[in-house]
Amino acid sequence: MSLWTAQEAAAASGGKAQGNWACEGVSIDTRTLAPGDLFVALKDLRDGHDFVAQALEKGAAAALVSRIPEGVAKDAPLLIVEDVLKGLERLGAAGRARTGARVAAITGSVGKTSTKEMLLTMLSEQGRTHASVASYNNHWGVPLTLARMPRDTQFAIIEIGTNHPGEIAPLAKLARPHVAMVTTVAPAHLEAFEDVNRIADEKASIFEGVSPGGMAVVNADIETTETLRAKAADQKLKALTFGTHGDQFRLKDVLVQADVTVVQADAEEVPLLFKIASPGRHFAMNGLGALAVCKALGADLALAAQALGRWQPYAGRGVRETIVLDPVERHLSLNLIDDSYNANPASMAAALEVLAASEVRHDIGRVSKGRRIAILGDMKELGKEERALHAGLADLEATQKLDVVHCIGPLMKALYDQLPEHQRGLWAETSADLAGELRGLLDSGDVVLAKGSLSMRLAVIVDAIRKMGHPEPAA
Repeated sequence: MSLWTAQEAAAASGGKAQGNWACEGVSIDTRTLAPGDLFVALKDLRDGHDFVAQALEKGAAAALVSRIPEGVAKDAPLLIVEDVLKGLERLGAAGRARTGARVAAITGSVGKTSTKEMLLTMLSEQGRTHASVASYNNHWGVPLTLARMPRDTQFAIIEIGTNHPGEIAPLAKLARPHVAMVTTVAPAHLEAFEDVNRIADEKASIFEGVSPGGMAVVNADIETTETLRAKAADQKLKALTFGTHGDQFRLKDVLVQADVTVVQADAEEVPLLFKIASPGRHFAMNGLGALAVCKALGADLALAAQALGRWQPYAGRGVRETIVLDPVERHLSLNLIDDSYNANPASMAAALEVLAASEVRHDIGRVSKGRRIAILGDMKELGKEERALHAGLADLEATQKLDVVHCIGPLMKALYDQLPEHQRGLWAETSADLAGELRGLLDSGDVVLAKGSLSMRLAVIVDAIRKMGHPEPAA
């Protein structure tokens, strides 16, 4: 069965359909468009109407537009609406309304995408599961995810983000989840928010969209827990709390090893043991919260915990790779932690903790001692405290356990200046400036973390390290 017929899409969006078409998917990007997709001509850095002809040439079933673009036939297969974004929103609302899926919505300053992917892994083994792609969590990402939802979906996970006040509640009301989770509240986007309390208020607004009788899953280990609980109570939601202070899902012990995290917890007073195939206490917390969401959705908790052991982070989100530096002597290698997609103080602290706990190997490279090396780029949108928040990374216990820290960007210069001489590596203005120096900075036996805000392009560093050898996925 098609995702949308022309008649269904027209009725849902309030638009007018040209032609008798049917689509199998919904796309906003001609680079990733598949034949049979409905192309949505959104206006962002470029006007999507400029790409409609190309989309149709690539096999798009139709295009969602507000006008017939130049170079497109008058009788082309189109869905014409007054406003493309509003049309997409209506399509998303209809996609949500026609499914009987149990829906979870995820927000938080850190861990949204990882937790969403954990839930996708766990729930996919218990029913047909649909989830946000990558980090499609904004004003167009949420309706796009809902518009893409197959009719027979049984579980759906919708990631919801924000970078300014008032963004989360409308998206939550569009998604109408049965369960909403706040992973954590931490300093992020402080240019738009007065302080962490205002961030908590914004995150808590996700509960405004939860269906009557639904549930809230709340991190119990943060200063703003009571703000979140109070909002859930205002919306008459039952709250499940998770963490070391959790009432229903209590974290008892976390053992972080070289390539695995083993977690002991209580789930509503029943002992729960699970593992995650990647090191990090923050993964343990996210995993426990995700299990609480599974429980709230009515999924089997034991099966979910087993499936969680098969989840691993993906590119840019903490994935670990072995880079073999010599194709013959394959033990001559280093380990790379690619956490280059984004950064704020909380996620930076978590990543540094993982690096500090990593096992290095000695006596195999030109430098006899294996080293824990951090390559860190600016954390953006932190407001007036941005330099202090960067400098403060030097005081973290995890940072003090590192051997070398290289810094990229004008804000990370504040950290660089705070580092003791024995830890201070190089400082560079851009990732490209440092990338050319890497062969002389890294060696076999090292463990290297690359992390920074997306605009700092730490992916350039990651790519340069990969090109030093031959990447092998972690076991």
